[in-house]
Amino acid sequence: MLLDFEEPEKDDTDALWELVSRSQPERARTSSDTDRATTAKDNSSRCLSTEHQFGGESRASGEQSTPKEGIKNETEARRKQSARRQARQVHHAERQSEAEKEKSQEKGNSGIVKQTQQEQTSEQNKRMVQPRRSMILFVFVLGIAFLASWLVYRFQQSEAELSIPWIPSPDARLFSQRPLPPVNEKLLLSSSEYKLPLQTKGRDIVDQNGNRFKLSSVNWYGASDELFIPGGLDIQHRDMIANTIKKLGFNSVRMPYSDEMVMTNPTVLPHLLTANPDLIGKRALDIFVASVEALTDAGLAVIINNHITSAVWCCGADPCDAGWANDHLGPLCRVKQTEEQWIEHWETVMERFLENPLVIGADLRNEVRGLWGTMPWDKWATAAEKCGNKLLKLKKDWLIIVEGTESANHLRYVGKRPVVLDVPNRVVYSAHVYSWSGWGSSEGRYSKRTYASFVDAMRTNWAYLVEDDIAPVWIGEFGAPNHPGQGDANYWANLMRYLKAIDADFGYWAVNPRKPKDNEKESYSLVKDDWVTPVLDYRLKDMTELMVPRKT
Repeated sequence: MLLDFEEPEKDDTDALWELVSRSQPERARTSSDTDRATTAKDNSSRCLSTEHQFGGESRASGEQSTPKEGIKNETEARRKQSARRQARQVHHAERQSEAEKEKSQEKGNSGIVKQTQQEQTSEQNKRMVQPRRSMILFVFVLGIAFLASWLVYRFQQSEAELSIPWIPSPDARLFSQRPLPPVNEKLLLSSSEYKLPLQTKGRDIVDQNGNRFKLSSVNWYGASDELFIPGGLDIQHRDMIANTIKKLGFNSVRMPYSDEMVMTNPTVLPHLLTANPDLIGKRALDIFVASVEALTDAGLAVIINNHITSAVWCCGADPCDAGWANDHLGPLCRVKQTEEQWIEHWETVMERFLENPLVIGADLRNEVRGLWGTMPWDKWATAAEKCGNKLLKLKKDWLIIVEGTESANHLRYVGKRPVVLDVPNRVVYSAHVYSWSGWGSSEGRYSKRTYASFVDAMRTNWAYLVEDDIAPVWIGEFGAPNHPGQGDANYWANLMRYLKAIDADFGYWAVNPRKPKDNEKESYSLVKDDWVTPVLDYRLKDMTELMVPRKT
């Protein structure tokens, strides 16, 4: 019976298992399925071995199935069982995946809900914050408007206070009721008290014997303006005007001219010279020279001043007149000149006075400022040296007056960068001081300043040169109206107090009762319209006291 049993070959068994493996779905071919197939193979081998031993008995017992059919049935059963298990696992995995998706969706929905809630909360906060911001902005703008209104009110109130009419002091009223004191001939440069030429020594202007000559000057303007001639020649003879200035107590006169006067040198209209018929038909420069000679014939010293480029009232915002040269401005300027032309104009004017010993100096340029006060001191000092040396080659005796920058307010850098000329002891510096000066500073204009604040500004700007005995400073322009307000009176009182304290050289603006343009009234005038009658008030009172030099 054992001979009738045929044991399957190894190759047939392997082929059977390959058939079983191919019959399973792809997704069931996992490592666990492979293990189960291996187990089934082992069991089948054991079954075949048993059949080999007991095959005769099985067939003898009358069974109809063969060993291959048994293996196939068992394998099929195991395959189905495995397939069901795999199906359950796949189903379970799908349920887990769906559960995770639902969970994720719920989480996403929860996030959306949360985000929506946050957005709603944020929107509510914005709706709450917006009115607050609007309220804050409204309060801020209201505060700014209130502050601006208050500042405007305070400014207007302050200006109104400055304009309150000033009541003259008893001394000023008493001075106005008396005649002027007689002329002190000893203060005139033409007197025997002085030996020419003049020069500088420390803070002073001195003669050849070392005697101080204090400049007590007044401005006689007009040749720098539209009419090209000094004012008043239609009212009084030039000799009479010179005598009036002398009787006022001044010992020197500043005579401004414009470059346009020199460049055009027009013939002056006759009606402007009715009181000087000998000058009718002459040109502007000839009339200017004749007026200067009238002053020196009266014993008065004269300083010539290049006041402005264009023949107009000085000094406005026109950049063409803000410096000694304007060629860099191109076609902007009606009257153009280079630095060389500026010097040539000076030579043309000063050549007329080579033989006049009482023409003592040249004030090189009025109120140099550049565009909105931007003129560097070194640039101006360099030009002043160039021009000054040219003039000293014509006559080495002249004083060279150099004004400060920023409209003659600023001489702060002279200590570090002085003007140095080829001829020593010839430089005199000049500053201008008006009530509106100091307007760009933190403490405001001089009309508002206390005396201490005013003195501090003077010392910073120019007075250190005098107080430290470095160089002379001539206050070439200052002035105040005949009927001042509180601001002008405050400025004047502080200025006179300080100029007297340091015994300063000075030049008042101006003697003229009328301005050339439209014959406008000059509120700073020291004489009435007849060019003879003095205006006796607080100004002449203080200047009469200032004219006498302090003995050292």
